[in-house]
Amino acid sequence: MITDDRRTLAVEEWGDLTGKPVVYLHGSPMSRLSRYPDDSLFHELGVRLITYDRPGFGGSTPKPGRRVIDAAADVATITAALGLHRFAVFGVSGGGPHAMAFAARYPERVTRLGALASPAPRDAAGLDWTAGMSEGNRRSAAVALTGRQDVTEHLANLGTANFPTLPEIEQAVLSRPEISAMMGPAFAEAVRPGLDGWVDDVTAIFGTEWGFNPADITVPTRIWHGGLDTLVPPAHGEWLAARMPTAMLIRQADAGHGGHFDATPAMLAWLISDINDEAHAPGS
Repeated sequence: MITDDRRTLAVEEWGDLTGKPVVYLHGSPMSRLSRYPDDSLFHELGVRLITYDRPGFGGSTPKPGRRVIDAAADVATITAALGLHRFAVFGVSGGGPHAMAFAARYPERVTRLGALASPAPRDAAGLDWTAGMSEGNRRSAAVALTGRQDVTEHLANLGTANFPTLPEIEQAVLSRPEISAMMGPAFAEAVRPGLDGWVDDVTAIFGTEWGFNPADITVPTRIWHGGLDTLVPPAHGEWLAARMPTAMLIRQADAGHGGHFDATPAMLAWLISDINDEAHAPGS
């Protein structure tokens, strides 16, 4: 799809194409190929899942210097082209803030909002943003504050020797055959054109003001977070839920960051539970 400023956005659809529309904002660094690994879930629920590459990832044109709020216009462009007016939206990890951005900018178009393992804004008042965070994400967060060039150099230097070792709880999830089979191609597609998407995600999520206040979001919202998450510590989810007036926090004590995969079926079922047929009809 082509935006008003002539950028390309690569879009994918999954599941029941006549079903209830849900827009999914992928994590970072990931692509439009990232999703719940068993596509039969979307058919069972009657979900039309819409994914896209954020600028710089996969097949989407880079947009250097983009902010989190800029995702709102891209989602609006995609869904308008698909003839969708109202729908649910959710994001995982780095996709969480981008899903919130759309709900903040276009509340009249969002039926429900979900965020799983999402970070809070870097300027979150009262939150020690890196407390309990893994060393790898601490390093990324530090360079995000010093500029895009430093982020570029940091990510370019993350080779096999320098790439942070994930906690065992995360390795156990990622080693599941169905998850590794999905994530391998999704990651490869994300970085196929280079590091621009990843650089801009890190800079936007970890280093800059998002361009909206989560406290202003008024649509029904669920925030899920694993109690053992060290990539995005659970205090982030608690901070978000405490400040979003329509949010409910679901904290799973025994889950890490990757626990969002197991939490997705229930989140999807909730997201579509109040969408009626008229809400997702083309042109409605």
